[in-house]
Amino acid sequence: MRFLGVGVGIMREVTRDTEIAGQPIPAGDFVVAAIQSANHDPRQFPDAHELDVTREATRHIGFGHGPHQCVGQQLARLELKVVLETLLRRIPSLRLAVPFAEIEFKTDTVVTGPIALPVTWDEVL
Repeated sequence: MRFLGVGVGIMREVTRDTEIAGQPIPAGDFVVAAIQSANHDPRQFPDAHELDVTREATRHIGFGHGPHQCVGQQLARLELKVVLETLLRRIPSLRLAVPFAEIEFKTDTVVTGPIALPVTWDEVL
């Protein structure tokens, strides 16, 4: 969720006059919190540009934040954990069929992710 995430931003209405980075924002205006930018902030995530599945899964906002957190986040986490553990247990040699640098990512949609993910594995005899 931190590395690729779903979507690019969360729109929120400003509830009181405020200022962000020197820019005044009156109550009633809208701002967009750039989720992917926040989730790749090197001050929060060392080596943020790297996918590290052993990284502590804290402080990202892939499921929102505060009262606007996704109510289904625990189910999504459980589903991913079960699917990935089962897949890797059943096909332990599963790996990318091409170098990661060759994988193309969607650029014309708010939903991020690879266009295709070619994989391969060793035949089990």
